[in-house]
Amino acid sequence: MDNIRIDKWLWAARFFKTRSLATDAVDNGRVRLDGERIKPARAVKIDDKLSIDNGAETWEVLVAGISDKRGAAPVARTLYQETDASIARREGELEGRKLYREPGTTIKGRPTKRDRRQLSKASE
Repeated sequence: MDNIRIDKWLWAARFFKTRSLATDAVDNGRVRLDGERIKPARAVKIDDKLSIDNGAETWEVLVAGISDKRGAAPVARTLYQETDASIARREGELEGRKLYREPGTTIKGRPTKRDRRQLSKASE
């Protein structure tokens, strides 16, 4: 198998929960191939360099394998190889999130008037 759509590969490599989320990300320009926007039907090849923003994290990966089936996470991990710069950047962001927590993460559901006041006071 050497010809697979990028949205299907992103789903199989477990960057997105559903294929439709992967398609939307490609359409919105959050997935780039060598720095350029692509369409969801674009075929992915081995050694393609992808920049992927899945909302929570940003990844830079090299395609190491092709698959159209979503399998276990260890199997999905063999489909790509993350660049060293990407690993260092993600670890730095993780450390930053540990040191500074977002003020709204402790609020569950819709914030009350008191919660809104505390949020605005924290952002000043």
